[in-house]
Amino acid sequence: MSDGSDRSADAGSLAESIGYSFVDEALLRRALAHRSSCSENDGVESNERLEFLGDAVLGWVVADIVFHRFSELPEGQLTDLRKSVVNANALADVAREIDLGRHVLLGRGEAAAAGADKDSILSDAFEAVLGAVYLDGGASAAHGMVVRLIAPRIPEVIGDLSQLDNKTRLQELSARGGAEPPVYRVSSTGPDHAKLFRAVALVGG
Repeated sequence: MSDGSDRSADAGSLAESIGYSFVDEALLRRALAHRSSCSENDGVESNERLEFLGDAVLGWVVADIVFHRFSELPEGQLTDLRKSVVNANALADVAREIDLGRHVLLGRGEAAAAGADKDSILSDAFEAVLGAVYLDGGASAAHGMVVRLIAPRIPEVIGDLSQLDNKTRLQELSARGGAEPPVYRVSSTGPDHAKLFRAVALVGG
């Protein structure tokens, strides 16, 4: 981010992307300050504390959304869904969609190393911005940002989760029932060029 009118324009474009305009723009600037920039800019605090807060806020909001939208899902699948929605790769993708990397303040070395496109930096910055939104506008504003940017991805994640490894699901069910882990037996029939494989899962003997 640059000074003067350029900084205001940057703040305005980011506000449009996240659906929230800051009252205290100093919070936004702090949310965008990667730790690599602090040694080169006196008095600049890194976004790490805001990232910590944003991570907690994100987990809460996504948990609230999936709990109310997917009343048929058991606890284990709700947990899997939340984890898939808030992981670093997913958040970095959202950050790229809103061009967040363009706004992040990096040190010269990190900038030269294409830090503005690193998943870790982008996901951390996204969480920091969310934390700043929470401090500036409260829970409702933070909830609105997540609904705008994260919630539309949930149906896609649900589709991916529906194809979760069935072995993992069976293992979880076995553990809940107090049984030993499943034992798998695979057999095959037919010629080498057209073998037919059959897998059997045995639980509890």
